[in-house]
Amino acid sequence: MAAVSAARATATADEAVRTTEAELPLIDDPTKVSPKDARELSRQFFDRLATLEEGTHEYQYVRNTLIEMNLSLVRYAASRFRGRGDSLEDIVQVGTIGLIKAIDRFELTREVEFTTFAVPYIVGEIKRFFRDTSWAVHVPRRLQEARVELAKATDELRSRLGRTPTTRELSELMQLSEEEVIEARKAANCYNSSSLDAALTPTGAEDGETVLADVLGEEDPSLELVEDFHSLAPLIAQLDERERRIIHMRFVEELTQSQIAGHLGVSQMHVSRLISRIIKRLRVGLLEPDVA
Repeated sequence: MAAVSAARATATADEAVRTTEAELPLIDDPTKVSPKDARELSRQFFDRLATLEEGTHEYQYVRNTLIEMNLSLVRYAASRFRGRGDSLEDIVQVGTIGLIKAIDRFELTREVEFTTFAVPYIVGEIKRFFRDTSWAVHVPRRLQEARVELAKATDELRSRLGRTPTTRELSELMQLSEEEVIEARKAANCYNSSSLDAALTPTGAEDGETVLADVLGEEDPSLELVEDFHSLAPLIAQLDERERRIIHMRFVEELTQSQIAGHLGVSQMHVSRLISRIIKRLRVGLLEPDVA
């Protein structure tokens, strides 16, 4: 009996869809409808959609047809974002979300063409995608927005003053504190990144290939201290209070040897010797087999 009831329900739903199709133009492949024809057909389908109950088979048929007929709008909007690092197919998928939102919110009583109504939704969804995913390092939304405002303010003041604006001038124009302007500048550095394996062509290079990692930074012997924090922890606990303070100032507060010398009231050379001695002691401790 259950199977019979299910079959009857399916048959009823199929009949309802056929009834809906009969009341609307028959479209073999909605994705191949020209933009011009889609505008006229969309009005008919929106008119029918308004009379249907959401969630029914008829409603889904009409709504899906509207989506497929208007995918050309998404492709048009997506084409404006070529060259942003993502494939056109991915951008179209994101833009389709905006199209669906527009279809669900559109009403013929607005007396505006659906294309005019939908494009801002599509473009907005694509821009939101790039805003949220294009950052090399994730930063809060407020800083993402502050970066855009900072760029606008910098361009405006540079053209007005004929020079690069100061932090104070930017803060006055943007109505932000100088600390917030500095924070926005730091956030801007997170927008793009380069791979350490990126090839470079240094001036005067005769042969071979240089990568970015070869010319950035320098080795710091003190980095050995952080190779295994769990192994270092008990060793650091065995240091006296002064030695732990020196380690904290150098590798946590990242003070220079001169700054540490000022805090301790000793010479920079003495601090250098103390740090070298502590590092040697910790290194020996790490090499002992019984260290956890």
